[in-house]
Amino acid sequence: MAEDVQRHEMVTLRELLDEAAAGRGHVAMVTGAIATGKSALLYGLGEHAFGRDALLLTATGSRAESALPLGVFSRLVLGAPMTGPDRAAATGLLHGGGLAGGLVDLPVVDALCTVLLELSERHPLLVVVDDLHHADRASQLCLSHLARRIAHARVMLVFSVPDAHTLGSLHTEVQRQPHCRAIRLGHLSREQVAHLASGDAGAEPARWHALTGGNRLLVDALLEDHRAGDGRGERYAEAVLACLHRGGDDTPRVAGALAVLGEAGPVSRLLGENDTATVRAVRELTRAGLLDDGRFRDEAARSAVLAGLDDHERVDLYRRAAELTYRDGAPVTVVAGHLLGAGHAGQPWAPAILEEAAARALRQDGVESAIDYLLLALRSCPDERRRARIATVLVRAKWRIDPGTPAGHLTELTEALHRGHLTGGDTVVLAKALLWHGHAEDARDVLAHLRKLEELDRDAVAELAVARAWFRSSFPSFLPHLPELTAEQAGGAAHSLSADRRTESADALVRALTRGPLPETAATAERILRGSRLDEMSMDTVESALLALTYTGRADLAAPWCDSFIAEAASRRAPSRQARLSAIRAEIGLRRGEPAAAAADARRALELIPPDSWGVAVGGPLSSLLLACAAMGRQEEFLPPVTRPVPEAMLETRFGLQYLHGKGRFHLAAGQARQALRDLRLCGELMGEWGLDSAEFIAWRLDAAQALLALGEAREARLLVEEQLARSGGSRRIQGMGLRVLAATAERRHRVMLLRQSAELLQDGGDKYELARSLTGLTEAYHAVGEFRRAAVLGRRARTLAQECQAGALSRALPGDGDGVWTGEEAEARPVLSDAERRVATLAADGYSNREVAAKLFITVSTVEQHLTRVYRKLSVTRRADLPETLTGQRL
Repeated sequence: MAEDVQRHEMVTLRELLDEAAAGRGHVAMVTGAIATGKSALLYGLGEHAFGRDALLLTATGSRAESALPLGVFSRLVLGAPMTGPDRAAATGLLHGGGLAGGLVDLPVVDALCTVLLELSERHPLLVVVDDLHHADRASQLCLSHLARRIAHARVMLVFSVPDAHTLGSLHTEVQRQPHCRAIRLGHLSREQVAHLASGDAGAEPARWHALTGGNRLLVDALLEDHRAGDGRGERYAEAVLACLHRGGDDTPRVAGALAVLGEAGPVSRLLGENDTATVRAVRELTRAGLLDDGRFRDEAARSAVLAGLDDHERVDLYRRAAELTYRDGAPVTVVAGHLLGAGHAGQPWAPAILEEAAARALRQDGVESAIDYLLLALRSCPDERRRARIATVLVRAKWRIDPGTPAGHLTELTEALHRGHLTGGDTVVLAKALLWHGHAEDARDVLAHLRKLEELDRDAVAELAVARAWFRSSFPSFLPHLPELTAEQAGGAAHSLSADRRTESADALVRALTRGPLPETAATAERILRGSRLDEMSMDTVESALLALTYTGRADLAAPWCDSFIAEAASRRAPSRQARLSAIRAEIGLRRGEPAAAAADARRALELIPPDSWGVAVGGPLSSLLLACAAMGRQEEFLPPVTRPVPEAMLETRFGLQYLHGKGRFHLAAGQARQALRDLRLCGELMGEWGLDSAEFIAWRLDAAQALLALGEAREARLLVEEQLARSGGSRRIQGMGLRVLAATAERRHRVMLLRQSAELLQDGGDKYELARSLTGLTEAYHAVGEFRRAAVLGRRARTLAQECQAGALSRALPGDGDGVWTGEEAEARPVLSDAERRVATLAADGYSNREVAAKLFITVSTVEQHLTRVYRKLSVTRRADLPETLTGQRL
C-alpha cells in the first residue's frame, strides 16, 4: 500500500539507481515532515537494489549516538564485504589517531571514502542513511566528501532528513552538487486516505484525515485500531509518541508543555527556553499533522502525549503551569485544571481558586469537575474553618449525584462544628444531611448546638428562614428542635429570588399537607414551577411545588411538569435529581390510576440512587412500589421491597407515613388484615400528631376501614369512612373512594346508589384505578339485586379499565362477559340518535326515572318523555327495559 501512495517517488529513485549502476553517480536527498514515509521509501529502494545486483550499505542516525564520532560512517564501511587485509586497514583508519575534537583529518576522510569507491568498481553501490540529521558530525563530513567524488562512480547516496532540520554545510554542499536530486514527500491527501480505508466497513476517512492532517503513521494507526475494534486507540497513541521521538530534540518537551497548557503561546515561558526553539518545535509538530493553529488536532493525541510523560515530569509541568496561568490572570477553571493535573494545591492562593472553580462548575452542571476541585482543596487546605466550609459545599455537590456518597464527610463536619469551625448556615445544612441519612440523635445534637449560639450569623438566619417549612413538611418531629427566629431576625434575613421561591414552595407543600386541597395552593405551586429551572439551588423548590400540586388533587397538572423536569435532569446528567423526580412521578401515577407506570418510575428512582443512599427518603419510592403492587395483585414480585430493612428514623418523617400506608395496603391485598390495620393506625396517629392529616396526601381511614371490614368490624369501619368523607376537603376523588368503601358497610339495597354516586365522582377525577374499583363494586351490587344486564355492561367497562391499569386483582374479581350488547353487523346497522336523544336514552337505560333524567339534564319531564318516544321508535322497542346495553356503557 505504501508503494501505491509513493509510486512516483519510487520510480524516480529507481531511475537514479539504474543510472548510478551505469557509472553516473547520484545523490538523493529525501525530505518531508515527520511520518511522511521517508523510511518506508528508503527500505523499498533497498529491496529493489538486491534485484539489480547492487551492494546495499545502510545506517540510521540516532539521537543517542549523535556524539559518537564516525558512528554512522563506521557502520557503512564495516558493513561492506572486504578481504581481511582491507578490513584491517579500514578498521585502522576508523580507530586511528586522526580524531580531534570530534572531527576527522581530511586524509583519513579521503582514505575512508576511497575504501567505498574501490568497492563500487566491483559492484554498484547503494548507500542509504536514514535520519541523517541525527548522524554525528564526523560521519556527516565523510558523507559530504563522498558525495563530491561519486559523479562518475557507480555509487548512489540516499539520505533522509525531516523538513524542519538543516544540516549546515553538509546540506548546502550536497544540495549544490549537479548530480543531487531533492525528493520531498508530503502527507496523504483526503483521496489517498479514502483509498487506504476503502475496504473497511465503518471507516471514517474524512474524519481521520482531519485528525491527522494525512500523517501516514497516524492514519495507519487509526486504521489498525478500527480493524481491531479498539475504541481506546492504543495504536494511535503509540503512533503519536513515535512521531515525537522522530522529531528534533526539543519536540517531545514542547509537545508535553503544549499538552498541559492546551495552547502554544506560553510554552517558552513554561519551559524556560527561548522562543526560537519553541517556534521550531511547534512548526515541526504542525507539519507532522499533530497540531493545527498551535493546538492538538485531536484530544486523543493530547492525552497520548500526557500519558507518555513520566509522573514526575507531568506533575512538575502542571505545577508550573498553574503558577504561570495564575500570575497571568487566566480564568479560574484553567488554573484549577492545572492544579488538578499536579494533584497538589499547596500554594496559599490555590484553595480559593479551587473553590471558585467549583462554584462555577456547579452553576454550569459540571458536578464531577466541581467535586474534583473541592476534594483537592480539602486535601490541601490547612485552615480548619475553611476546610469545614469546603466540606459543606462538597456534601452538597456529591448529593447531586448520589445522596449516599457525602455520608463519609458528615463525621468530619460534626467534629468541625464542635471545634467551632462551622458557620451557622453550614450547621443547618449538616443537620439536614444527618436527618436524610437517619442520624436522628446526631441531628438533634447539631440543632441543639445551633440553639445555644448567642448570635446567629446572617447565613444561619437566611438558611433557617428557608428550612423551617422544609422541616415542617418532611421532618415534623424535629421542628421543636429548630431555633426560633425573632421577628427582627426574620425580617432582616437575606432575601433572594431563589430563597424566596424555596420558602414559598415549601410553604405551599405545608398548606397542602395540613389544610388539604385549596385552589390557591395549586395556583401558587404552578406559578412557582413556571418560573423554575432545575439548577443546584432549585431542586427543593421544584420538588415541594410538584408535591404541593399533587397533594391538592391536581396530579393531572403535576404530571407534565414532572416529565419536563425529569428530561431536564437527564440532559444535565444529574442522577440524584432525576431519581427524586422519578419518585414524585410515581406518586403522581398512583393518583392518576396508573399503577404499572408508577411501579416503573419507583423502580427507576431506586436504580438511579441505590436504596441505601436514599436514607430515610427511601420510604417514598418504596411506598409507591407497595401501593402499585397492591393494585396489580403481584405480591410475590414486590415482596423484596416490603421486607427490605429501612432506617428506624424514617418513622419520624413524612416518608415514614408513606411507607406505613404502602405497607398497610400491601398487607391488606395479601389478606393480612390485622397487620394492615396496625400499620394504618400508626400512620394515622402520626399524621394526627404532626398535623399532616390531609386526605389527598394519605386517605388512611379508607384503607383502615377496609381492614376492619375484612375483620368483621363493619360499624367501626363506617365511622372511619364517615370521618374521612368529612375531611375530604371537597376532593371528588376522595369522596368517590369514600362512598365506595361506605357502600361495603351499607345494606344491600343502598349499595347500588352509593356505588353509582362513587363512580360518577371518580369519572371526572382522573383516577382510572379507583374508578375501576367502584365500577367493579357496582357490577357486584347489580348482580346482588338481580340486575344482570346492567352488571354485564358495567363489568365489561370495569374490566377494560382494570386491564388499562394492569390491575390483575380487579380483573380476576369480575364475572365473565355478559350477553346482549351490540357487536359486529348489528353495531353498524343501529339507528342514529341525536345527541339529546342519546343523553336521555343513556340515563334511562341506567335506571334513572324521567324526573331524575330531567333534573340531571336541566330539561322538563315532558321533554324527556318526547325524547324517549322518538328513541323507542328509532330502536323498535316499547319500554326502557328493552333499551340496548351499549347505551349504558356510554355513561354511568
